[in-house]
Amino acid sequence: MNSEVCVVFVSLPRDEARNMAKALVENRLAACVNILPKIESFFMWEGEAQFDEEALLIIKTTPARFDALKEFVEDVHPYELPEIIAIPVTDGLSEYVDWVKRESEGVSEK
Repeated sequence: MNSEVCVVFVSLPRDEARNMAKALVENRLAACVNILPKIESFFMWEGEAQFDEEALLIIKTTPARFDALKEFVEDVHPYELPEIIAIPVTDGLSEYVDWVKRESEGVSEK
C-alpha cells in the first residue's frame, strides 16, 4: 500500500462494536473509528445464503499499523472469518492525514 493513510472496514455483531472501536483507538492501532450501528449483511456461508444484522466499523489508520490492526481484529473478533478490508486513501485534507498518522502511530503533536 503506497498511501499514507488507509480506511479499514470491519463488520461485527452490533453489541461488540463499541468495545472493538475503543480498543483499536486506545491501542494506537487507529486514529479514529466510526461506527455505523446497523447494517444488514447478506452473504454466502458454507453453501447457504445468510443474513445478519451487524455494525460496520470505519477505521482510519496508516499502512504501517495495518498488520498489527489486522492481527488484533483476528484475535478478538467473534467470527471465524472476519471482514477486514483496507482501502488506500489517495487524497485528503493534509492536516487530517497528518493527524491520522500521528494518532495511529502514537506520536504526540509538537
